[in-house]
Amino acid sequence: MRTEAPDPVDARIGARLAELRAGQGWSLGELADRSGVSRSTLSRAERAEISATASLLNRLCHVYGRTMSQLLSEVEAAPAPVVRAADQQVWRDPAAGFVRRSVSPPHGGLRGELVEGRLTPGADIAYDRPPVPGLEQHLWVLDGTLEVTVEEASHTLGTGDCLRMRVFGPTRFRCPGPGAARYALAVVRP
Repeated sequence: MRTEAPDPVDARIGARLAELRAGQGWSLGELADRSGVSRSTLSRAERAEISATASLLNRLCHVYGRTMSQLLSEVEAAPAPVVRAADQQVWRDPAAGFVRRSVSPPHGGLRGELVEGRLTPGADIAYDRPPVPGLEQHLWVLDGTLEVTVEEASHTLGTGDCLRMRVFGPTRFRCPGPGAARYALAVVRP
């Protein structure tokens, strides 16, 4: 349990997760059954006693029918048409070796968003399902090597390569090294 004040982003994410659950009228147990995440982990994330991991947020986004960027944008102030580099929200999952920058966050009336991802050498992130089935993604590797598995198909991508996909099942992003991987991900809701 944290003894210091929670990170402000973690606190806003936790509060939004609690709002979403309450809006559905679900208990922690019901959400645990729907998401496959333990009640204690859900409770600790809602109270910002832990930082939610990418995997945890992905499971919850699937249950709530939104992308991770949508969830993260819901904890920000109203989006502006121009997002300055200094104002782009950065979210870190240090345990997984993952940094996510919301370059062009979701905006009312628009279906697309642009994300920058960075994985440290050896980072391996698996998602058991997309947050929204049929999500269209275009992944462009800016630096390094990235191994991406979409359902049963594996792809090794190098600098400049682009993978286009519609996501209905599990995905996995792995940085084999030796250096970090940096990529741009264009996400289009169905």
